[in-house]
Amino acid sequence: MAFVSLKAWRARSAERSALAARLKGEIAPALGLGPDDSLSVNEIACADPGCPDMETIVLVMRVGQPTRALRIRKVMEDVTADDIADLAEEEKAGPTGAA
Repeated sequence: MAFVSLKAWRARSAERSALAARLKGEIAPALGLGPDDSLSVNEIACADPGCPDMETIVLVMRVGQPTRALRIRKVMEDVTADDIADLAEEEKAGPTGAA
């Protein structure tokens, strides 16, 4: 296992936080979130066959509704405007896939 300095870890952590914040700023309006709604963007390991090692998970928390977890099967750096548009369509379709 490679040694990671605290300084390098902090720099990487700040970079990841800034990237997540930027994605939140792009995703929230695409989903039509209101001021009382909330959004979380994180990367997690994906163990599913055919899935990349890491994927981006978006938790959509709308007031009065259950939290929805939406996936983008890419690392945060690789998320594009098309991925965000697809995410908005998935959210619009609802949990059952029926609009």
